[in-house]
Amino acid sequence: MGGLNGHATASFERKPPWLKVKLPGGSSFVKVKGLIEKKHLSTVCESAHCPNIGECWSRQTATFMILGDQCTRNCSFCAVSKGLPQPLDADEPRRVAEAVEALDLQYVVVTSVTRDDLDDGGAAHFVRTVQEIRSVRPQCKIELLIPDFQGSRSAMNQIIDIQPDILNHNIETIPRLYPTVRPQADYQRSLIVLNSAHQGGLVSKSGLMVGLGETTDEIFQVMGDLLDHNCRRLTIGQYLQPSRAHLPVVRYVKPEEFEYYKVKGREMGFRHVESGPLVRSSYHADEQARA
Repeated sequence: MGGLNGHATASFERKPPWLKVKLPGGSSFVKVKGLIEKKHLSTVCESAHCPNIGECWSRQTATFMILGDQCTRNCSFCAVSKGLPQPLDADEPRRVAEAVEALDLQYVVVTSVTRDDLDDGGAAHFVRTVQEIRSVRPQCKIELLIPDFQGSRSAMNQIIDIQPDILNHNIETIPRLYPTVRPQADYQRSLIVLNSAHQGGLVSKSGLMVGLGETTDEIFQVMGDLLDHNCRRLTIGQYLQPSRAHLPVVRYVKPEEFEYYKVKGREMGFRHVESGPLVRSSYHADEQARA
């Protein structure tokens, strides 16, 4: 089967050895899983089939996903369920805060599905979640991984006003592939979100997938665009096909190429680049923030 730009597509079954991970387990993993189920919460770790779930949950870290578990967009790379969302759960922010407190977290990432059905895209729900976490654990650092809110300036202002420690919005892929990979998103709009965060005094961060048919020059173009929009922290990871219904992997990028992107990113002016086959936007987010 052909790839997005005519390259041979990597097999869904075969993955190179550097992408092999241990099966999740251990007492800390069980504790996190049990707590999430008890609080009726969602995590992007499970919903997006993250390969690092075993490692992260064993370290008692998780990325909480708010605003329900049904996304209103149909991105062709993402494993999160798509469909008609349920009404907002007003108690969800409190339960997230209780989980953060129970896990004794020093750093937490909060993300969401995209809710284009809501007037503010769910921005107020993010704000309430931050407020609840700070009320029970004020010393905890908070990273928000937000959608684009359809470019709403008022929604973005709500996020800026709450002043999270890190504001993350993933650019995901190169502009040429947006119609295929993110058909309901807009490359320039995502850049504006990141620049708005910087203008509002926030530390911004973004993430990029590779292995979908992009060229090295196109990757450097995105990196340059991020820098031009005042984003100085970047994660780069391998796209992995969640199921046969999703976009195929065009190429498995070798670890040494990821290392090259990391070195090149620092030379270009990024303050921190986390680059590797299994890197995801919230992978070791606490260590990224300290770096």
